[in-house]
Amino acid sequence: MLQNNSSPTLDELFDRILVRQPDRPALIDPPDKLRVTGQPPQHLTFAQADRAVSALAAHFIEAGLPANSIIAVQLPNTIELALTVLAAHRAGLIVALLPQLWRQAELAVAINRTGARAIVAMGSIDGVNHADLAMNAAAEVFSVRHVCGFGGNLPEGMVPLDIAAERTIDRSRLMIRDSRRAALVTFEASGSGFLAVPRTHVNLIAAGLAIFLESGLPQNATILSALAPSSFAGLTSSFVMWLLSGGALAMHHPFDENVLVRQMEAERCDTLVAPASLALRMAETGALSAVPSLRHVVGLWRVPEQVGSSEPWSDRERQMTDVYLFGEAGLFA
Repeated sequence: MLQNNSSPTLDELFDRILVRQPDRPALIDPPDKLRVTGQPPQHLTFAQADRAVSALAAHFIEAGLPANSIIAVQLPNTIELALTVLAAHRAGLIVALLPQLWRQAELAVAINRTGARAIVAMGSIDGVNHADLAMNAAAEVFSVRHVCGFGGNLPEGMVPLDIAAERTIDRSRLMIRDSRRAALVTFEASGSGFLAVPRTHVNLIAAGLAIFLESGLPQNATILSALAPSSFAGLTSSFVMWLLSGGALAMHHPFDENVLVRQMEAERCDTLVAPASLALRMAETGALSAVPSLRHVVGLWRVPEQVGSSEPWSDRERQMTDVYLFGEAGLFA
């Protein structure tokens, strides 16, 4: 495997866990995924996830996507998101995260701003045909040469990624990994529209590590993320913390509180990552008490000024860590 002497990349963090515990649970889909996307939920071990990541990376390379080009991704909070991010990095690509609520006009602007060469979407999410949105947005942008998607009923011209699982990767074609290279692009609203904000692997790992250390998460934690996966904070507080912990990442499609509680119980989650207002409400109503395995709650504040006027944390059995967000500029735990 190609490496260098710098800090690890996100894919290298995944590889380290894979070597230690290939058969441990890695990624867990939302239990209501069939309703959300029309696809059945999956549970993957690290070995199974690694095979899927390599297959997707092989597909991106064989599609002719140049190293360091940008691939736009609009996916729900399901395992396809984690697999696609890791696969893109393994293939030497940069991921631009597109918010799930964005429609054709916003997608076209964001793709134009980044010069993305490819876009990955889900066939449908909550009854909305995201595959058509992606195809129509791509048709407006000169840079896009490859449109692909997960799920069924994909439009003509969109390459299905579900069948890419049979591919194998030629590792001689992989780039030397460099954690100083850009890994992610997210978008900040500004007076002139959407501002693309790039991040390196070092940036992402440093932000995830700040939350991980402050919250005192254990190694091999089972983390349930109830965050929309389209921002710097959303990815670092869930995906990156999962790689730092080496445990399992259970993904929840926001926000069905009853499904969320049942999911935490079924997967015996010890950590919940959620908007702070949701976590506070669940603590006040006693919903978190129904999950005896839960010990850590990481709450994200999009408006840090609200912390002073919020109710104090009332659950003595669980530790609450506040994460203050400053748009896409940064965060503080």
